[in-house]
Amino acid sequence: MKKLVLATAALAALGLPGIAAAEYPEKPVEFVVPFPPGDLEDVLTRMIADEFQETYGVPAAVVNKPGGGGGPFPGAAEVAAAPADGYTVGSFVVGVPLVGPQVGIPALNPNPFEPVGIFLTYPFVIAASKNAPYASMEELAAHARDNDVALGHFGSFLIPTQVTFALAKKMDFDYASEAAFDALDCNTLASGDADVINTTLQLVLPCLDQVNVLASVGASRIPLTPDSPTVGELAPDLNISLWNGLFVHKDTPADVREKIAAVASKVVTSEAAAKLAAETGALIYWQNAAESAAQIEKDAKTLSTVEALLQ
Repeated sequence: MKKLVLATAALAALGLPGIAAAEYPEKPVEFVVPFPPGDLEDVLTRMIADEFQETYGVPAAVVNKPGGGGGPFPGAAEVAAAPADGYTVGSFVVGVPLVGPQVGIPALNPNPFEPVGIFLTYPFVIAASKNAPYASMEELAAHARDNDVALGHFGSFLIPTQVTFALAKKMDFDYASEAAFDALDCNTLASGDADVINTTLQLVLPCLDQVNVLASVGASRIPLTPDSPTVGELAPDLNISLWNGLFVHKDTPADVREKIAAVASKVVTSEAAAKLAAETGALIYWQNAAESAAQIEKDAKTLSTVEALLQ
């Protein structure tokens, strides 16, 4: 028996016939979203997980792992610590590969991830209640020079927050206080927990008629709020888009990445995804691994400009 086991192991090691290698996927797959449920990356990742399960016949589910003031980084660190076998896939915002290596979590430095593909550009906004004494960034700037204004965000190290801080500096004002929240929605403004919030449009859609979108972070204006300028219009050197993509550990096999990408690209180019884009103002598309890597490199240069401004 011992000789048989050794012989079989040798054949497997050599890639010779005699033992059947398990084909991915053969067990449940987790798609980790390091934010609470309900936002666009969560909705789309759930669509991808559902299609993955239907396509490959194994359980697939989204696991939400928000990190509070740590933003998405604790959740991303859990993905980094998982085996590089494609059974734990990260659904990450732009800040994970660009800012993650700087936040002091060893698992994220150096960056352990590579993109499978980018699939979403958020309609990220700077918003305030319609009851606030300002309805534009210019009015906010004038008000904040003489009054305390509290900013709510998802994490001080995150790119949307950094861009928001940089825009304030460009417009010659500062927030009197700022704090990180797991969720930034209608309740945050209604409760007075923050005067201005840096969040995604999806989270304030239910109360959009009660909110002023002061500016959006992205390359173009959001169709649902066409009168609100982009940060890039107000300060061209701060122009950066906020995207979300699927990531795996760098050591994940190529054939595994290809299977994940095949399902994801099918979902985000579907009619259901197009309908979601029309309803939310988001850009939903598929950018392959090579294109995504180039996007990350470009965004890193823009982020350097933002960081230099905040020093």
